Amino acid sequence: MERHGRRTRWLHAAVYLTTLPLLATGLWLLVGREGQPSILARVTGVSDTRLHIWLGWALAGVVLVGLVAGARGISAFVRESIRHDRGDLGWFRQWPRGVLTGRFGRHEGEFDPGQRIANLAIVIGTLVLVITGVGLATLHAGHLFARLAKIHKWTAIVMTAVLLGHWLIASGVLPGYRGVWRSMHLGGRVREETARRLWPGWTEERAPFPANASRDPKDSVDRTSVERWDGFG
Repeated sequence: MERHGRRTRWLHAAVYLTTLPLLATGLWLLVGREGQPSILARVTGVSDTRLHIWLGWALAGVVLVGLVAGARGISAFVRESIRHDRGDLGWFRQWPRGVLTGRFGRHEGEFDPGQRIANLAIVIGTLVLVITGVGLATLHAGHLFARLAKIHKWTAIVMTAVLLGHWLIASGVLPGYRGVWRSMHLGGRVREETARRLWPGWTEERAPFPANASRDPKDSVDRTSVERWDGFG
């Protein structure tokens, strides 16, 4: 089953290809290594500070393109990310076991309750980093500069922890999330059984019957009314 469309996957790739070196140079500067060129600085021949600024502008450009290209999907993304269902607390209670066994609680919608929180944290954190980063790149000193620097630093620290958790789950190395990495790579498709295990409500809207189930014409389901949103498709 296709989980994410091509434009969503390209945007996702552009974000993490800029975010990874951006975090690397930012953390290098944060621990006080500004006078010692990092590996990236030695390879590119550009100082870590300047490299961090350039990468920040690149991320700002990617975010702007994403907002413009995905304007029609933003409302759906926000709606799915802030939704709350009665069974969400049950899903969280079963999540620690599900990580190891794959037996997650039932939830509805395109994203599971954990993904919804991660979506909001990543989007808000990225916007804060971009806005404060632009301010730091255009200012040089003063009270506002100092305040933006503090916000930028602590947001980056929190975002590092959030992204590490996101990468751990999205990589599929945890038993319960095996196969999930394909949703953003190699065509954005996952096995139907994987989709039913991780996103049961979303899967049933698009494939009411399991792939190996017998289908009785009397039990036909009108699927033309089901609208699919893949983020930017």
